[in-house]
Amino acid sequence: MSSIRLSDSLRERIAGPGPILALTGAGVSAESGLATFRGPEGLWEGRDPMELATPEAFAQDPVDVWRFYAWRRRMALQAKPNPAHLALAAMEAARDDFLLVTQNVDGLHERAGSRRVLRLHGSLWWLRCVAEDAENEDLREDLGELPPRCECGAMLRPGVVWFGESLPHEAIETASRAAHEARLVLVAGTSSLVYPAAGLPGIASASGAYVVEINPERTPLSALADERLEGPAGEILPLLAEAAGVAS
Repeated sequence: MSSIRLSDSLRERIAGPGPILALTGAGVSAESGLATFRGPEGLWEGRDPMELATPEAFAQDPVDVWRFYAWRRRMALQAKPNPAHLALAAMEAARDDFLLVTQNVDGLHERAGSRRVLRLHGSLWWLRCVAEDAENEDLREDLGELPPRCECGAMLRPGVVWFGESLPHEAIETASRAAHEARLVLVAGTSSLVYPAAGLPGIASASGAYVVEINPERTPLSALADERLEGPAGEILPLLAEAAGVAS
């Protein structure tokens, strides 16, 4: 039995009316065994992945960058949605005013059943033509010869937001609007360091939302949150789904 106890205020809000916004980060996927790439152990073949996740790296050596992303796609396929993913999908299915905003690119939320997913950082499963700037979903496990090519002959790049690139304007606008309108905000598994995503809970709080942080460790958000639930998202989010009256 879990030792975590939900406050009456949180139980009232998660079961009551009003929009709910969930914001998830790499910590949620880490519980499925996917690397976060932050910190001294976040390496790929002994290299810092953040040096590969840039437009400059792709321009210099697209094959090398694609080897990294092809590996990430394989790892994501081998991983399975955990109870946190399933709980969020269940809460979405139970109400029309639930929006999931994620910084994750692995597709585990979608595989868990979430359909209203706002991907701030893109997706490993979308490829973008460098000539036409058009994106298409590609769920193949093996992309063949790297780098993959568009029908027009130009290279395809991963449909993710790299360091040095701006987040999609429409996605940020939609997320900001949801933060303004939310009655309850659940922030799970994020370091709350990467902006503009890290600014969404502050927008919501200033608009009167009840902000709940779900994280094993304290973050810059901890002092702002109305309630902090210390522990893994895979343990806590199912409790919230149960309090909302839905089974995950």
